[in-house]
Amino acid sequence: MSHVNNARSGRLDAVIDAALAEKRIVGAVVLVAERGEPVYARAAGLADREAGVAMREDAIFRLASITKPIVSAATMRLVDDGVLSLDQHVTRWLPDFRPRLADGSEAAITIRQLLTHTSGLGYRFLKPAGDAYHALDVSDGMDQPGLSLTENLARLATAPLAFAPGEGWLYSLGLDVLGGVLERATGSTLPELVRALVTGPLGLADTGFAVTDAARLVTPYANANPEPLRMTDGMAVPLGDMAAIFAPGRILDSASYPSGGAGMAGTAGDILRFLEMIRTGGASVLAPETVAAMTSAQVGADAQTQGPGWGFGYGWAVLVDPAIAATPQAAGTLQWGGAYGHTWFVDRVNGLSVVLLTNAAFEGMAGKLKTQIRDAVYS
Repeated sequence: MSHVNNARSGRLDAVIDAALAEKRIVGAVVLVAERGEPVYARAAGLADREAGVAMREDAIFRLASITKPIVSAATMRLVDDGVLSLDQHVTRWLPDFRPRLADGSEAAITIRQLLTHTSGLGYRFLKPAGDAYHALDVSDGMDQPGLSLTENLARLATAPLAFAPGEGWLYSLGLDVLGGVLERATGSTLPELVRALVTGPLGLADTGFAVTDAARLVTPYANANPEPLRMTDGMAVPLGDMAAIFAPGRILDSASYPSGGAGMAGTAGDILRFLEMIRTGGASVLAPETVAAMTSAQVGADAQTQGPGWGFGYGWAVLVDPAIAATPQAAGTLQWGGAYGHTWFVDRVNGLSVVLLTNAAFEGMAGKLKTQIRDAVYS
């Protein structure tokens, strides 16, 4: 794998090599662009350890929550086109989706609140055992192959909201609900919409709700000692005091609902091209003023959406205070990740777009590799 031979490349190589040697990851693709020019590209390790398949730069990964920015962009394009309004109530499009507060009172959720995770909805993997999300078997969009969106929304609507819409921030299944809104508002399926509005115009040939080439689909692993475990359908992977349930086979089951929050697969190169579209102001997808709104902190840093100093825009975290966040990234940096082991960020001030896709949960998203890659890019 060729890359620019400079000090930054050496630092990146070193942290990737260490993550492989320490068996924190099995394989990874890392891409860095500076002001639109590729300055680093590496496919490292293995796409399938047991079969001895080397990682390749065009490997296809299950994207998990890297789906959210793409679906958010499709939503904002429909807002640009006048099909949706951010302050419309969800019940305009999904009349049966009426979750209630813990005291049983009704609450009206808007499209804006779904986008910004201020609806009061949550995620099962962030709830303690015994919570209603567990009792109702709510899917987080990465498990239960073959489950329909209608059924999952019915389950979700029965769980009490964590707070009145607009009165807090909680990472949530809001984008899955939004997928249902988009389908009802347009009469098209979510995969069709995303292709027409985002991935098609950008030429993202390998990114969608189905796998374009099964031979390039990486095998996912779960971090464990002494080495990562090959994931199986229904595997629960601990994350702090909680656990996320994965079903790698879901992406291959066409009956699975297209999860707007976690259901896509794609390549690092496609994600980088999407991020460059955002960095440069929207290109063929979004109006510049729409990108300006999406990249502004709609939710303040008190939410700590990626830790201290981070707020939230539409689709991603927005860095509000680099000093509090203890990061070399500039204010206004955008950042998000995915539970299968991914992180990306866009530092618009410094013209940097960085993509890290791995096949180990949760190291690439929440382990030290995420910070090491960031620091290697800057230091």
